[in-house]
Amino acid sequence: MAKTKIETDHGLNVRMFITGLLLVVLYLIITTVLISLGVAYGLVIFIVVALIFSQYYFSDKIAMFSMHAHEVSPAQEPKLHEIVDRLCLLANMPKPRVGVADMDMPNAFATGRNPSHAVICATRGIMNRLSDEELEAVLAHELSHVAHRDVAVMTIASGVGMLAGMVSRVAMFGAMFGGGGRGGRGNQNAALIEMVTWLVSIVIYVVAYLLTMALSRYRELAADRSGAILIGKPSVLASALVHITGDMGKIPRTDLRKSESMNAFFFVPALAGGSAASLFSTHPSLEKRLDALNKLERELNG
Repeated sequence: MAKTKIETDHGLNVRMFITGLLLVVLYLIITTVLISLGVAYGLVIFIVVALIFSQYYFSDKIAMFSMHAHEVSPAQEPKLHEIVDRLCLLANMPKPRVGVADMDMPNAFATGRNPSHAVICATRGIMNRLSDEELEAVLAHELSHVAHRDVAVMTIASGVGMLAGMVSRVAMFGAMFGGGGRGGRGNQNAALIEMVTWLVSIVIYVVAYLLTMALSRYRELAADRSGAILIGKPSVLASALVHITGDMGKIPRTDLRKSESMNAFFFVPALAGGSAASLFSTHPSLEKRLDALNKLERELNG
């Protein structure tokens, strides 16, 4: 198949490469710390490899399970499949699997390790609230994520936080139950090492989180741009953004909190913080996304 017609975002590629390198460094630090805590070398390698492999290989199944989503056939959801078929034809891409999450929250997400193993999923809420044109714009945004291959990087990045949490627990249990046979100074040294390890794991978690959030915000802008160019209608994507953001406030907060862990993969975050929390946000502000789309609309129109 010829190259996809969804434009390549070189800024995103550079950011994914840098983020990937830094994540490798963090994984190496965590591996070293686990070994220094007395965890067997072979077990450490097994844990790290198993975590990365499972998150990479089963990312689509994990995301679908988390959102209580299921794959649908063209007979079950003809309109949804027609939209995805049209977008794939425009983009010259293989068609991903199509899924639906039976929830009222208006949202959509893409997952999968590569374009050949991808899933684009829409919720019942977004399908019921948006016009066909707006829904097409949102799905074009999600298809752009698939083309950019940024979903896999985000998925693997989340594993660093899980490993950092494991390190902190190993250090905590070591401080609580270890050192029974050591002398007084040995106990003090062990406690100090375990405390430093606990602090290092927290720092690693924070650094990994900030790296992931920074990449997440940029990739949303890149997908907005590519998706809007694909359909040639930035204003329609902007309309969908405004529509969904407004309707999100009508969803019970308890329901939004249940889906908050998937924020980085959503078209619009389930719960968005204020401007003070922008450093920790998975998405750019609505104003920033609308400004970028309005600028693109002017570019495309002359």
